[in-house]
Amino acid sequence: MTTKEVKIQYKKFIGRKIFFTFFLLASIILVAGISASLGSANLSLGETYSAVLHRFLPAYFASSSLADVCIWNLRLPRIFMGIVAGFGLGVAGCVTQAILKNPLASPYTLGISSGAGFGASLAILTGSGIIGGDYLVIGNAFLFALLCSFIILGLSNRKDATPETMILAGIAMMYLFSAMTTILQYFGEAEAVKEAIFWAVGDLGRSSWPKVSIITITLACCVFLLMIKSLDLNIMAAGDETAASLGVNVKGTRILLMAVTTLLVACIVCFTGTIGFIGLVAPHLTRIAIGGDNRFVLPVSGLFGALLLISADLVARRVLAPIILPVGAITAFMGAPLFLYMIMKRKREYW
Repeated sequence: MTTKEVKIQYKKFIGRKIFFTFFLLASIILVAGISASLGSANLSLGETYSAVLHRFLPAYFASSSLADVCIWNLRLPRIFMGIVAGFGLGVAGCVTQAILKNPLASPYTLGISSGAGFGASLAILTGSGIIGGDYLVIGNAFLFALLCSFIILGLSNRKDATPETMILAGIAMMYLFSAMTTILQYFGEAEAVKEAIFWAVGDLGRSSWPKVSIITITLACCVFLLMIKSLDLNIMAAGDETAASLGVNVKGTRILLMAVTTLLVACIVCFTGTIGFIGLVAPHLTRIAIGGDNRFVLPVSGLFGALLLISADLVARRVLAPIILPVGAITAFMGAPLFLYMIMKRKREYW
């Protein structure tokens, strides 16, 4: 293949990445609009988008008081929570799979969700926690998610932070916190146990603008740090020894990326509960579509995760309306057959 042909192929591949990115952005806007228009008071898509744009361009777009209340006070906080949470989970899944070189790695297989679940169960079943008031459950979930991750990082640091030790430490933490959660639920009151289980399934119903703002700020800071290290992730894919010979501090980079990813996931999980499969499936689908360059895969995995989560939430709200199902159960239903299909149809490696 000549140099000119290589350049043509490279430009086509870059164009494919750009097209896929804009396709995801357009899909997110469309699904968000459909989701915001549906509910107990159904609105047309035109009314929905007009209510949104009226807030920023009141001279050009009109909106009714009913549409404003439904869109801005009730539906958009839930939708934006789904977007930022899905984006964060997609990015976190991409990073954990890259640094651990394991296609089954995700924030949840590393025990972070189990730690958060134990913290939330402790707050719900016993009323004990570091932070009181309305943030008792959230504070406990965040604290124990971080605690679980610090234990993993501490154990891995003693063994040179290899991918194998991180995965084994994560599995150990997952079983430990799951066992402690089960014991708490065994001795808890029936109603409290029901509430703890409902929290653990994962739901966007507790969304509000202040919570969305907290996750958005955390997401922006963490993604910025992860993008800076995306080139190092590409180099580390060639092997630790090769990366070290090229000047990458493999151990330090792996620990830093795990710490940043942990902070991001802990912030999301403490507000939404456990939402699985997003961080596992989104990076795989992204790699199939645009290749394995983490400079592109990382942000696009976030967009794919956001699209998957708000789509799952739309299904959760409408499939048995007016009953709203927990979105964590829907992501599992969507993720499992999708993942099996990917396994059956995979013809080449994307790592």
